[in-house]
Amino acid sequence: MKSATRFFVALALICAAPAMAETMREAVLRKAALENGLRPVEESWPEFEPEKAEVGKLLFESELLSLTRNVSCRNCHLDEFGSADGLPLGHGAGGVGKGIERMKSPAGVLSRNALALWGRGGAGFDTFFWDGRVDASSGDVRSQFGNMAPSDDPLVVTVHLPPVEFREMIGESDATEWLRLGEVGAAARVHMEIARRIRETPEIAAPLAVASGLEVAELTYLQIAEAIAAFIRSEFRLRKTKFHRFVFEGETLTERELAGGLLFYGRGQCAVCHTGAYFSDLQFHAIPFAQFGFGFNGFGIDYGRYNFTLDPRDRYAFRTPPLYNVTKTAPYSHSGVEPNLAGAIRAHVDPLAEIDTSRLSALDRAEVYQKIARWSQEPSYAVELSDAEIAELVAFLAALEFDPEPVR
Repeated sequence: MKSATRFFVALALICAAPAMAETMREAVLRKAALENGLRPVEESWPEFEPEKAEVGKLLFESELLSLTRNVSCRNCHLDEFGSADGLPLGHGAGGVGKGIERMKSPAGVLSRNALALWGRGGAGFDTFFWDGRVDASSGDVRSQFGNMAPSDDPLVVTVHLPPVEFREMIGESDATEWLRLGEVGAAARVHMEIARRIRETPEIAAPLAVASGLEVAELTYLQIAEAIAAFIRSEFRLRKTKFHRFVFEGETLTERELAGGLLFYGRGQCAVCHTGAYFSDLQFHAIPFAQFGFGFNGFGIDYGRYNFTLDPRDRYAFRTPPLYNVTKTAPYSHSGVEPNLAGAIRAHVDPLAEIDTSRLSALDRAEVYQKIARWSQEPSYAVELSDAEIAELVAFLAALEFDPEPVR
């Protein structure tokens, strides 16, 4: 009888082993997420003035911010593309339609992929653009404005830049050629013209003046930028994801999501850079993606962060992109060269699998070698991942999705 009892106890333990192992894996993943800085989304929510955010929405969607009156911020930041535009390279001034349709129109083609806006301006999110051209991580705002930054709020400073960029919000024509002369006050003249237009538009000027505590005649581009920044902080606050519910509320992940999460925080070394509340260290790293398009530096070259620091160590380095809704923001990389997320992950650890060097010139191959040399200094250098493991990572990243519903 005792022998039979021992048998059934042993059988019960064997049957329970997979469940116990599963619980242990879940505990390991929760612990890893917390140790790598995941926090409830509410802790990242920034303060903002609702009245300014309300009028900021009108400004975000207005073509009055374009010197050539043919593009708004909303044209390149759409819900259906995870607050990006669904294109390899941004298509700005003069573009018509969404997604592929926009590529068929006479749009100004930019040198880099449009970034999503989720979390921008949230608590601790203080570095902006692929190359960090606006950076307040040191406590002081560093930007193209030098020591004449229009605000000590890095997001407000950031909002000053798109309207003065060729092809982004300024169409190329004889009427705008004067901007190419490099005159110090050129950007200020553009901002003054935009402010004049807004002052002459009662449906925007009146609520902006009230929200800013000024008379309409006193409004400048600074108040416009402050309102748009308030809107971004409101509209693009992080929402709770399935992974947040797993970590903080005990929701169950699928087997593939769980396996991908353990890879993400473990052998895949993804969390070395994709860490913290935003799944980004907001630092700069070099991944040898193939270059698509003309490139920021021309002739298919983009030196990334180096363009603003002139430090050779920053060559080919770009800011780590946050990963919220990343499954919705294809294509990927600074130049949008990777059409799917699995390929983007593969490029991080095995770039030559994504680059057909046989079709490159000797000069182009030399460029690839330089990128790989810089990449060899990164923590994710040459990690071996199978196709199945990459599929698990994609499944995990899908657990970072949320819908752009109003925050309650």
